[in-house]
Amino acid sequence: MTTIPQPIAAFFASSNRGEAAGVVACFTPTAILDDWGRHFEGHEGIASWDRTDNTGVRAHIEAVSSKAMGDTIVVTVKVSGNGFNGTGHMHFQLDGDKIARLDIK
Repeated sequence: MTTIPQPIAAFFASSNRGEAAGVVACFTPTAILDDWGRHFEGHEGIASWDRTDNTGVRAHIEAVSSKAMGDTIVVTVKVSGNGFNGTGHMHFQLDGDKIARLDIK
């Protein structure tokens, strides 16, 4: 398993603690999040997604494996909570110490 970069680890930790402000702070102000074709942009969009699909449904995200693919870190996750439950893949692109893009597939 590739070492998970700090911005991604911080995103998982904030999510699992239910800290919505911490989740949003992990992203750049112009970040893009695509969750199975649903598109969210910027801090306002990330906060909206977080309320409906992440901390708002008490999601717990566990990294199962990760690998680097060019400028993308792909993390296989196991998710549980009051929303989606199961495994999936999160494709992260970073900009310094923040997440610039997250594609959930």
